Amino acid sequence: MKLSTLGRSVFIGLTFSFLYLPIFILIIFSFNSRSFPSSWDNFTLIWYKLLFTNTEIWVSFFNSLIIAICSTTICISLTIFMIYFLYKGGKIGKFITIFYGNLIIPETVLAVGLISYFTTMKIPLGMITIIIAHSVIGLGFSIPLLYIRYKDLDKNIFEASLNLGASHLQTFIKIALPLIRPTLLTSGLIIFIISFDDFILAYFCSGNSIQTLPLFLISSIRYGISPIINALASILLVMTTIIVVVFFYLKKVTKIL
Repeated sequence: MKLSTLGRSVFIGLTFSFLYLPIFILIIFSFNSRSFPSSWDNFTLIWYKLLFTNTEIWVSFFNSLIIAICSTTICISLTIFMIYFLYKGGKIGKFITIFYGNLIIPETVLAVGLISYFTTMKIPLGMITIIIAHSVIGLGFSIPLLYIRYKDLDKNIFEASLNLGASHLQTFIKIALPLIRPTLLTSGLIIFIISFDDFILAYFCSGNSIQTLPLFLISSIRYGISPIINALASILLVMTTIIVVVFFYLKKVTKIL
């Protein structure tokens, strides 16, 4: 029993080390005075100072942020409209498999198809086309997830609400939406992360007028990994950790209350 417990602990420790050790190394070497990769020299904050004075990085960052927010908003809004259509008695079960195609088709093939469509329709490549592309792939996550979640709801709750005098819209907003809210938030978070980190669709659909953060990072890596990138990654990791901690804290407090 002790050996099995020890083996399990060692396995878990090795797994977490494999996952998080590179992240810790990245953060540590963002304070190194020498360029990465190299041995440790001296502690410095010069890379963080250069990061906040590099306008190109921040323009790319905010471009990615705007695109991710817009594509997530579009996907979630369209999914809510789909749920409301189902709530009113609509039937779309046979068409759900269409959205799985966004996930099955290789992203490169999807990108080529989208750029061909934009070219045929004479739509100029830029931020709008990237948002459309990310919305297309995002719907492949949000609609199937919310469809399955809505189908699992007990419809007697809706009938009870209507019998008590609530309208269809009030029932949908105050009962249906709160019940699917966890799945709604989860799918929204997935879409946001995919959109913010996407490279292939952004590469094909961006044209020459806009640059997202992944495009900037890929182009800069060609000339070597700049310590400024390490500093940016460290800041993003800290921000992400804070958001996750706050989210789980609020979730815990809500359960207690």
